[in-house]
Amino acid sequence: MHIICLDIFHGLAQVAPTNITRLCASKEILTVNGQLPGPTLYVSKGDRLIVNVVNQAPYPVTIHWHGLLNPRNPWSDGPQYITMCGIPSGSNFTHDLFLSTEEGTIWYHAHSDWTRHTVHGAVVVYPKAGFTYPFPVPYKEYVIVIGEWWVGDVMAMLQQKLLNGGSFNVSNAFTINGQPGDQHNCSSKGTTRFVFEQGKSYLLRIVNGAMLSGHFFAIANHKLTVVGRDGSYLKPFQRDFLLLTPGQTMDVLVHANNPKDLYYMVVSPYIAATEEDSAFFDRTKTTAIVEYEGFNTTSTSNSSIPFPYVPLVTDTQAAYEFDVQLTSLASNDHPIDVPMEIDSRFLVTVSMGLSDCINETCEGTLEGSRLSGSMNNISFFNPSTDILDAYYKNLNNVYTTDFPSFPPYLFNFTADSLPDELSYTSQGTRVKVLEYNQTVEIVYQGTSLLDPINHPMHLHGYDFYVVGRGHRNFDPEKDPLNYNLVDPPRENTVTVPYGGWAAMRFRADNPGVWLLHCHFDSHFVWGMTTVFIVKDGPTNETTMLPPPKYMPKCEDSKVIDNAAAYHPSDD
Repeated sequence: MHIICLDIFHGLAQVAPTNITRLCASKEILTVNGQLPGPTLYVSKGDRLIVNVVNQAPYPVTIHWHGLLNPRNPWSDGPQYITMCGIPSGSNFTHDLFLSTEEGTIWYHAHSDWTRHTVHGAVVVYPKAGFTYPFPVPYKEYVIVIGEWWVGDVMAMLQQKLLNGGSFNVSNAFTINGQPGDQHNCSSKGTTRFVFEQGKSYLLRIVNGAMLSGHFFAIANHKLTVVGRDGSYLKPFQRDFLLLTPGQTMDVLVHANNPKDLYYMVVSPYIAATEEDSAFFDRTKTTAIVEYEGFNTTSTSNSSIPFPYVPLVTDTQAAYEFDVQLTSLASNDHPIDVPMEIDSRFLVTVSMGLSDCINETCEGTLEGSRLSGSMNNISFFNPSTDILDAYYKNLNNVYTTDFPSFPPYLFNFTADSLPDELSYTSQGTRVKVLEYNQTVEIVYQGTSLLDPINHPMHLHGYDFYVVGRGHRNFDPEKDPLNYNLVDPPRENTVTVPYGGWAAMRFRADNPGVWLLHCHFDSHFVWGMTTVFIVKDGPTNETTMLPPPKYMPKCEDSKVIDNAAAYHPSDD
């Protein structure tokens, strides 16, 4: 058992320096134990991890353990208004976490408002004692966390945009381990460096903790061998560049087989949009430097450091071709269990859309409208108490169990032009109830409504098998014939491709309340969300655990509520 204390604090509450300077400007941010990114946690497969989260921020915060399944214990999962309410300022909450099948790299991050933009860190899950990696043991490992940086006050921006329904401000930079890199003003001195010894191999554990964009990743003159994704092993394959969307992790081997020199590591945004629409996103690259041990760096200028190839920011085909290469290791030591017989099939559209404005200051694309995210045309809004508590106590009027299994209208979802009226969404706190051990297939269908883009869809409490993906509209007769049911990748965050679809399968064997949402934080707060309630099984070992003695009270947790954006105040 590992016991860890994480202090989440605001600059004014701690002696430790938390006034961060980036891009020539200083501001106070929330951090974990004074670090950006937060400290990496190291555990082994099957461990129990007890984490006491102490909130010294001036407002409530929650922490989610992304990719950690935590069987039967949703009480420690962390999403605000879903499994708990925010930990009040000056209070603490103890997460009791049980690792099961996870092995590789997962992560933790805040799951309240937009606090996760600086409150996040990696979790490294080693093999059990007596076991080893299914690939040659590397000489050394490095954790790499991709982040996103705004010079302004992110929480103030969030509050403003939820009130006026407009697009979020473009970020000012992306970061590698908290640093924007030497392509940005006032950033050369702090550029992150990784030291390689010639002839050695290295395992890079990469986390995409960005908020609004996916990323290509490359190192000049170095091949990258992908061996894991989302806490599961893959059949190794080699590429010049990687793709990770927000929420995803990747384990990558790189061999230091180049001359002793400096080489740029580059993170470049992937924006699944037209060239014209991509202007509304952060298109900047961020850099780190790989430095070979023994190289004389004093005689080298940055202009002479080799820069790797990365695809154009709107190269949707490069992104698609990368994702279709992923396959599970599927070995005797690392078996998979893909459901072959399916009890329930869902077709879920993931779309940007519009909803009616409740005041005269909205900034949607049509007059009198505000931006909205939806699944099957339903925009989720937060209840007044968390759904897990309401489910456990059989409380009424918190949520309804009528989330639809199919879209309300069938049309050419990916047509180049669609009528405006299809963009308007309904609002509600609508969930889907699953029987224990039920086998489920979900086909996520992207649409061209308002903002055709990719969507990283994350399911809490579960891994799932990505059995297929494709362009345009899903064909229920033809496309399943090409499913990979032999060695599909096991993931917890799947990218729905631009103008296309992705299919995943899982067995509902983890009782509790589990969030499903887009990991673009703008889409999430706009309502591209639903919840699965998985019923208990027939035995004590298949029944949800009871709540801990202390759970934060919702009346002490409210900061910014997306429901207020859709419903006028009763005052």
